Amino acid sequence: MKESLLHHVRHLPAAQLPSYVYDLPSLRQHTRSIRATLPRRVELLYAVKANPDPHLLQALAEQVDGFEVASGGELRHTRALLPDAAIVFGGPGKTSTDLDEALSAGVERLHVDSEQELRILTSVMGHRTADVLLRVNAPVMIRRTALTMGGGPSPFGLDPSQLDRCLQIIADDERIRLQGLHVHLASGLDARAHLALVDEVVSWADCWRRQRGTELTEINVGGGMGVDYDRPHQTFDWSAFGTGLQQILARHPGLTLKIEPGRSVTAYCGTYVTRVLDVKFSRGEAFAVLRGGTHHLRTPAAKQHDQPFEIIPDDAWHLPWIRPEVRDEPVTLVGQLCTPKDVLARRVMINRLRVGDRIAFAMAGAYAWNISHQGFLMHSHPTFHHHDEGDRPVPYKCVCRTA
Repeated sequence: MKESLLHHVRHLPAAQLPSYVYDLPSLRQHTRSIRATLPRRVELLYAVKANPDPHLLQALAEQVDGFEVASGGELRHTRALLPDAAIVFGGPGKTSTDLDEALSAGVERLHVDSEQELRILTSVMGHRTADVLLRVNAPVMIRRTALTMGGGPSPFGLDPSQLDRCLQIIADDERIRLQGLHVHLASGLDARAHLALVDEVVSWADCWRRQRGTELTEINVGGGMGVDYDRPHQTFDWSAFGTGLQQILARHPGLTLKIEPGRSVTAYCGTYVTRVLDVKFSRGEAFAVLRGGTHHLRTPAAKQHDQPFEIIPDDAWHLPWIRPEVRDEPVTLVGQLCTPKDVLARRVMINRLRVGDRIAFAMAGAYAWNISHQGFLMHSHPTFHHHDEGDRPVPYKCVCRTA
């Protein structure tokens, strides 16, 4: 943790813990470095589902080509915050209200997930027009990965056999303009595997285009860039990815690629800070009970990993009894919930951990608070702080805890 951020984490009032702390300068720098590796014909969109925090979206607006939303709620949230931003609307199960709002909001692209969705779109358009991508579950092989959205039976996207009917609907309705395909098939990929998948997708799409005699100038290959929580310093190789995309594009002149990363953009800018409430021993094993838990930070439970963390010692202890602690042995970090699944890290070796010490969980900037079961047991919500640095120190902007 960089020194300026550590200083603020140390001095957060105990009454404001647990807290999410977002490092906005690091987010900007990371996103700039991603953008710099990408070829000219690759557009960078941010998947809002990863983290819709308003301060993060405003910081990202300076760096990305647009935003991908996957619900009417995300659309309204993003458009209200960034009225001039380019927005594409994806996700399955769009309602007629969703599609009507998307048209009214002037989204740049609609990702059509099914024939039914396309027909609903035609019913709400009126005199408006729409630029669409057909999301297709392309028939390419998906290697073992963290999450698979296609390549086999899937609720996401059109089966290739259904594309012809959608092409006919579009041909019969001059209000709809087909711009290309959306093919997001897997997540958790390293750069080499991701490039191989993109290459297969683009080759399949080009073959399909030639067989159908249709124009295809744009393919959105989604996100899915891997984030390794076990090795926090080993990040996705954006440089190799950009070089590989350039080679793919060289074989397909006139084609634009779009990517929609989420987790790999914001995961590293977030820290979840809490403190140790108790240290307990059970059948020879040590447990540290923390304020908060997986109802605030769902990521380790959702992905079944140990969330990386740093212990920040707190030497203030003004109570008359001996301070409980654990030394030089494995400890399991748990939260306040009445379930054995409330585990943030399991049997991690530590040198020393005491009641009152602070724990800073890294890589908490994506799929963390926003996917957590926030109402379970009705604990207080965390506070939110946004660390920024300019020409002079800027204090944290804090959203106070709500019940």
